[in-house]
Amino acid sequence: KFTLEHAWKELRNDQKWCANESSNKRRKFDDGSYSASESVKDNDAAVDDDGTTHPPGVKAAKARGKKKPVGEGKEFSEFQTMWSIKKADLDTKERLGKMKLLDSLIAKQGPLGDEEEALKKKLILELMAN
Repeated sequence: KFTLEHAWKELRNDQKWCANESSNKRRKFDDGSYSASESVKDNDAAVDDDGTTHPPGVKAAKARGKKKPVGEGKEFSEFQTMWSIKKADLDTKERLGKMKLLDSLIAKQGPLGDEEEALKKKLILELMAN
């Protein structure tokens, strides 16, 4: 659905609609660099590697994004907890699969073959041991 609001969101940062005479906090020059407005002092503004100035706080936000997260041990403990739960779940599923197989062998009518009889005894021993 195309609305005027959608068009404004798409075009509001277009160069045609951004006048240099407006009182924006930053002005974009022809060479692509930005300048701080009069309200932001030069000593408060930070200069980036490519020479563009940013309002205070942008440098700090960039530095926070580049740092390693402090809670690395926390993530590892969460992973260990998740793995222990997953392992218990897999063990339970394996046990249920063996029980279903044993149930089908017990419910089978007629004589069992040698392999089926050996499997039945093995499953009974495994399930009784646990």
